Amino acid sequence: MLKSQVEKVMAINPKIMIVGIDIAKKTHWARVLNYAGLEITKPFSFHNTKEDFIRTVVKLENLKQEKGLEEIIVGMEPTGHYWKGLAWFLKQNGIPVVMVNPYHVKKAKELDDNTQTKSDRKDAFVIAKLVKDGRYSKVYLPEGVYAELRVLSNTRSQIRAKLNAVKNMLVAILDEYFPEFVKVFKNLEGKLATHALYHFPFPQQVIELGLDGMVFEFKKAVKKGACLKRAKKLLGAAEESIGVTAGTESARIRIRSCLDEIEFLRKHMANIEAEMEKKLEETGIAQYIVSFPGIGVVTAAGILGEIGDPKRFESWEQVRKYAGFNLVEDSSGERKGKTVISKRGRSMLRNILYQAALVMVAKNKEMKLLYHYLMDRKENPLCKKQALVVISIKIIKVILALVNKGQMYDAEKVLGEYRITQIKAA
Repeated sequence: MLKSQVEKVMAINPKIMIVGIDIAKKTHWARVLNYAGLEITKPFSFHNTKEDFIRTVVKLENLKQEKGLEEIIVGMEPTGHYWKGLAWFLKQNGIPVVMVNPYHVKKAKELDDNTQTKSDRKDAFVIAKLVKDGRYSKVYLPEGVYAELRVLSNTRSQIRAKLNAVKNMLVAILDEYFPEFVKVFKNLEGKLATHALYHFPFPQQVIELGLDGMVFEFKKAVKKGACLKRAKKLLGAAEESIGVTAGTESARIRIRSCLDEIEFLRKHMANIEAEMEKKLEETGIAQYIVSFPGIGVVTAAGILGEIGDPKRFESWEQVRKYAGFNLVEDSSGERKGKTVISKRGRSMLRNILYQAALVMVAKNKEMKLLYHYLMDRKENPLCKKQALVVISIKIIKVILALVNKGQMYDAEKVLGEYRITQIKAA
């Protein structure tokens, strides 16, 4: 048993009251156990309102005194976002909240009655039993500037997803009505491309406008540029187009709607990124993180939004596990399974670090050297994705070192003498 698991089991003592809560949108169910796993009161439900939250806290405190207990611990599943309001309320009232893995709840619910029965009452009991056995994790609810960064990072991610969806929709329309357009304009958000899509998005309109007409229109969008060259290419593409010619009036409305939405989302994202930069400065550690070549404001804000204050972690291994980058093995007997990353952590953090690694191996000299060494070494060479995971973990190590030591990035210290010797020998 791991040291952390032992500590969790030992925390469940005879003087503690365990509460398992199954979270829902409107009505929550609670089951209360003692340290031996026996229920000490009837199951009860309460609504997702402040009045019922207060009533539940009072009920739990009275029950604690009645049974001669000293502590309360509440366990719940991280069900969507519905758990956050209750978790914050309990925290403000001095009641610790822990999380159980939904996967564990699903697998453990048949242990007592050997049936697949699922109900809110049963799930609450299973959650409480898992907490009793020490199978829980502590809840981190970011506060202050770190809470702001998490919201901003999540908002930017959502805007990015919407932006990609709108751009895909625009491409789909062009694939139907003017598939050759994307061969002339690789970037549909460029000034010439946007002007053409807004005013003459279909082959017939391009042909009617003619070469001189297009050059005249393009000069409205840009003062300098290869207007004539692009106009010739677009006219040639229009003359050879295989696009649909029916329903173009409605399709034009859809195209303009997409362009307007892209412009709106771009402005909104710019505002979010400006606010991220502002909040990042308030942390007091931004200068150390962004001194790391390859880490920009958005990436730094995203990482801090996900992990909170880096100093709350005792080691980089804890952050690695928090991101789901810790290694797991599936072996049995003589069968040797593959070693893979667990992916049991914050997926957003894992994605941010992986995307940062992609930038690092292109722009950061030290990370690029390490990346190629990992793939080219004679013993145990890694594939590209495996090497990028190692770089992602290296990013964690470097950021924590910079923040904890209060130092700027130093290229000579990043790899260490041992690793540099390995790279030179390879």
